[in-house]
Amino acid sequence: MSHTSERKAEHIRLCLEEQVNAEGIRTGFEQYRFRHQALPELDFAEVHLKTVFLGASLRTPLLISSMTGGSKLAGEINARLAEAAERRGWTLAVGSVRAAVEHGELASTFNVRRLAPSIPIIANLGAVQLNYGYGPDDCRRAVEIVGADMLVLHLNSLQEVFQPEGNTNFSGLLSRIERVCRELPIPVGIKEVGWGIDGVTARRLREAGAAFVDVAGAGGTSWSQVEKFRGSDAVRRAAAEAFADWGIPTAECIREVRAVLPDAALIGSGGLNTGVDAAKALALGADLAGFGRALLEPAVHSEERLDMLLERVELELRTAMFGIGAGSIGELKNTSRLIRRE
Repeated sequence: MSHTSERKAEHIRLCLEEQVNAEGIRTGFEQYRFRHQALPELDFAEVHLKTVFLGASLRTPLLISSMTGGSKLAGEINARLAEAAERRGWTLAVGSVRAAVEHGELASTFNVRRLAPSIPIIANLGAVQLNYGYGPDDCRRAVEIVGADMLVLHLNSLQEVFQPEGNTNFSGLLSRIERVCRELPIPVGIKEVGWGIDGVTARRLREAGAAFVDVAGAGGTSWSQVEKFRGSDAVRRAAAEAFADWGIPTAECIREVRAVLPDAALIGSGGLNTGVDAAKALALGADLAGFGRALLEPAVHSEERLDMLLERVELELRTAMFGIGAGSIGELKNTSRLIRRE
């Protein structure tokens, strides 16, 4: 097993076994509530989740966010996620494909297109690798390995600081991101990994050619907490504790980015657990709502548990829509019935 593969397997274990949630900071969705509509004038059976994202017609506005790949267990998880996403019409993003780009024998752990022939699939690489020798050709290779329709470059500066083998040179990265966005023939987006993207940064990324932004805000998994458990450096382990409440809450990110970029493709992820969270994300301005670690444990456990969770999220989302009289995702996104709590 390569060092990268070992790291990926360790990340899965830590996310399942340790307390790696952000502490002292929440997603911000708790600050909002929907005003109930007692007379929705709808047939619940006709409330539908169909939507469009970057020109693709989707059965749901729901995304399985980037999580894993690069180890045997990760391959099994990705296969289960891909099959479930295909059955239910969710968009699927895989974890960083760097392991497979550098070690061809790991490519099978990311080869999900054969299991999900009809849904949009998003490949993933760390943006910082563009400062360590990666270029458009490596990005194309990642897309080919996955059989993806899109690529997302993730920003994880704080994780790299606390990761024992981290790459921390983010200098001049925007121009390299711009080159990839301009040269690849598919949509290239940018995401954070749990600390959020603000409106000003989103605008800079959009101007550099990013086709979409995934805010991946704070309130869910904290990767400084994950790396704290991996490191042997006592100073860095202790320092990581100071960042347990770092980041921009997910709801705040969505509102801010949508205000700055009213027409941009926007994904809201970071700490979502329920379909009501998804409804709030969409009502605040997201086009897709992404779920990450909430899906990890059922994906490890069984196909049945994973299917039950995805079905539950969809039911919760449709019920929230019914509860405010919104029969479509368009009506949900334009609702005036989401208000801040007093």
